[in-house]
Amino acid sequence: MSKPSSPAQRQMAALIEQLAPNEGYTRSLLDGVRFMRANHPLGRTPVLYEPMIVIVCQGSKRGYLADRVYHYDAQHYLVLSVPLPFSTETEATPEEPLLAISLRLDMTAIADLVMALDQEEPVPTPAAPMGIVSTPLDPMLADTTVRLLQALSSPREAQILGPGIVRELCYRVLIGAQGGAIRAALASQGHFGRIARALRRIHNDYEQALDVGTLAREAGLSLPTFHAHFKAVASTSPIQYIKSVRLHQARLLMIRDDLTAAAAGARVGYESASQFNREFKRLFGRSPGEETRAMKQAFALLPATQLEGIATTH
Repeated sequence: MSKPSSPAQRQMAALIEQLAPNEGYTRSLLDGVRFMRANHPLGRTPVLYEPMIVIVCQGSKRGYLADRVYHYDAQHYLVLSVPLPFSTETEATPEEPLLAISLRLDMTAIADLVMALDQEEPVPTPAAPMGIVSTPLDPMLADTTVRLLQALSSPREAQILGPGIVRELCYRVLIGAQGGAIRAALASQGHFGRIARALRRIHNDYEQALDVGTLAREAGLSLPTFHAHFKAVASTSPIQYIKSVRLHQARLLMIRDDLTAAAAGARVGYESASQFNREFKRLFGRSPGEETRAMKQAFALLPATQLEGIATTH
């Protein structure tokens, strides 16, 4: 179990514990920012993360993608520059719950930051782009996170100060230890950039008919080249990625919107209910109904908590 080890981390944990009093995901007062809380350990579970930054203040998670393991805990944060399905494992107890904050990456704002950084201080040695990294949490980023959480405790401060602090937090990630690899990925150049755009297209249009040949043409790549580079970035084939995105979205529809399996399957593009049920069980290891009941609490999405009066807590 990873405990907060500095005053800033302890302050982060105290703030999130108040902002996210219940298990699951809680909206914040700022669009694109959410809190994560788990009061119990959770075994290896398939998840789908969109491009985001995840800062864990207490407890720990491990992410698994192909043969790589990514640790994000009170000492490390996670950054995804592309939407990726992978699996996670969570360490938490009722006495020391997992407490984390996630920030969805606004690609337009990030592109502006990357451009400004490259003009002022180009990366000395171009780094290989990476779709997912875990990297140590430095004191400056921890301090920025505390100030963001304080602002998110007040509707007025969230509206006035929040967006600027989010921009600062993204800036600190981009100049951090793995900033070069993240900047290279977010610059969307070369083959990585073409695949990143294809991943975002699938992530945004999963309910539509998606043909791999069309995706390859849109990327300006031959089908074999598209397959090879797609697997290098996403660690899976385009067809499996499309299936995974659809099934993850269907799971959220059943958990958060109380849709039936048939309705959720149809919503994400499945014409056959039996095919949906079969592929769902293959990915999650349980039927849609069993999975929904088991994950209802862990994946709940709760409304924002307003805590006037703790914005300047120290």
